[in-house]
Amino acid sequence: MKTWFITGGTPGGFGLAYADAARERGDRVVLTARRPHLLDDWARQHGDAVLVLPLDVTDSAAIRTAVATAEERFGGIDVLVNNAGRGWYGSVEGSPDPDVRRSFELNFFAVVDVLRAVLPGMRARGGGWIVNMSSVAGLRGVPAFGYYSAAKFAVEGLTETLREEVAPFGIRVLAVEPGAFRTSAYAGFAEEPVTETVDAYLPLVESVRASMIEQDGRQPGDPRRGARAVIAAMEQADPPHRLVLGAAGHDAVTGHLGAVLAELAGQREVAYGADLPDGR
Repeated sequence: MKTWFITGGTPGGFGLAYADAARERGDRVVLTARRPHLLDDWARQHGDAVLVLPLDVTDSAAIRTAVATAEERFGGIDVLVNNAGRGWYGSVEGSPDPDVRRSFELNFFAVVDVLRAVLPGMRARGGGWIVNMSSVAGLRGVPAFGYYSAAKFAVEGLTETLREEVAPFGIRVLAVEPGAFRTSAYAGFAEEPVTETVDAYLPLVESVRASMIEQDGRQPGDPRRGARAVIAAMEQADPPHRLVLGAAGHDAVTGHLGAVLAELAGQREVAYGADLPDGR
C-alpha cells in the first residue's frame, strides 16, 4: 500500500482523478487544495484512507507543514504528484508583470518547493515516485501563453536533471504532458478580463481567449483515463521518462519535435564548423 501526496485537488481536475485512481488500487491519499471544503463529500466516502489538507502551493511554509502532516499521519510519502498550476494568457511583450511573476511562482517555483519538502523523506526510505505535471505547452511554445510555456519548459528541464540526481536513491521521476483535457482549467477565462498591455497583440490574445472559452467542457481528454495511463506507465518494467497525453497533443508534439530534428540535421555542418580546428 502506497501513500500519495497530490497537489491541486480541484474537483473535476487531474488532482482528483489521480486521487481516485490511487484509491482504486487501495492506496492512501493526501490531497491538497486551496479550497478543501469542496472535497468534503469525496473525503467522507474514503474515511481514514484519505487526508484532505488546505494548501496554497505558493506558500513555502505551508508546504512544509502539509508534508510533515502527511508523513506523520501515514508514515511517509511514496508518490508525489506535482499537479497544482494554471495559465494566464497574454503576449510576451504585453503580459502584465504581476501575471508573469504569478505564473512562475505557481507553475515553477511551487513545484521546486514541494519537491524540496518531499525528497528528504523519500531519500531516507530509499525510494519513491515523483510525477511532475507539465503540459504539451512545455514541449511546444503556445502563442499568447508564452509565460505558461516558459514555466512548463522550466519544469521539463528541472525534471530531466532531477531524474538523474535522485536515481541513486531509488527515486523515479516522470514528466506528464497533457493536451486539452476536460478539466476546469478553462472555466475561469470567461470571467477574467483581458489584461494585455500592448494593443497590437489584442487580436491574438482575444482570439486565444475566445477559443479557450469555446472549448470549455468540450476538450477531448478524459482526466480519469489520463491518470490511469500515468499509473500504467509507472508500472512498466522500463517506465518512460515522459508521457504525452491526448491524441491531438501527441500529434502536435511529435510533429514539432520532428521539425526540430530536421532543422538541426540541416545545420550539422554549421554546428561542427564552430569548433576549433584541432578539436580542443
